[in-house]
Amino acid sequence: MEKLIEGLIKILGPLGKELIVFIISILPLLELRGGLIASALLKISFFKGYIISIIGNVLPIPLVLLFMEKILEFLKKMKLTSKLAIKIEKKILSKRKQIDKYGYLGLLLFVGIPLPGTGAWTGSALASILHLDRKKSFIYIFLGVIMASLIMSIISYGILGKIIK
Repeated sequence: MEKLIEGLIKILGPLGKELIVFIISILPLLELRGGLIASALLKISFFKGYIISIIGNVLPIPLVLLFMEKILEFLKKMKLTSKLAIKIEKKILSKRKQIDKYGYLGLLLFVGIPLPGTGAWTGSALASILHLDRKKSFIYIFLGVIMASLIMSIISYGILGKIIK
């Protein structure tokens, strides 16, 4: 992931450090994790990078909650995009066990434990497809983003190493 982020930093370089972190944080797949890594690579202060990454990651959540299901349904109707839409939907639904078993707490843990294929985008898409309450979902996804941000901050900024020394 770090190589991808370094490449994006080079491409987006003229935009300025903070805007680069914001853009990376808003992107699916990279999200908060990518933003915090970019922030550390760009030597942005911890607090500033942390806040920018959270804002960038949280911003798309309401839109994904509102429109993901409709977008997938629309894409499935088109011959050119139907296979991709079905693949995306299957990938998202493959993550539903945790939500079915633990409900909104499962959604929080799904978003909050920073593993590949988890995060605010996937959590929001899953909540949308499963018809979970949007307001409750937003709250639990937001709390998951905060949880993931704390874990990733320890990794990206080496906070754990500084505390132990």
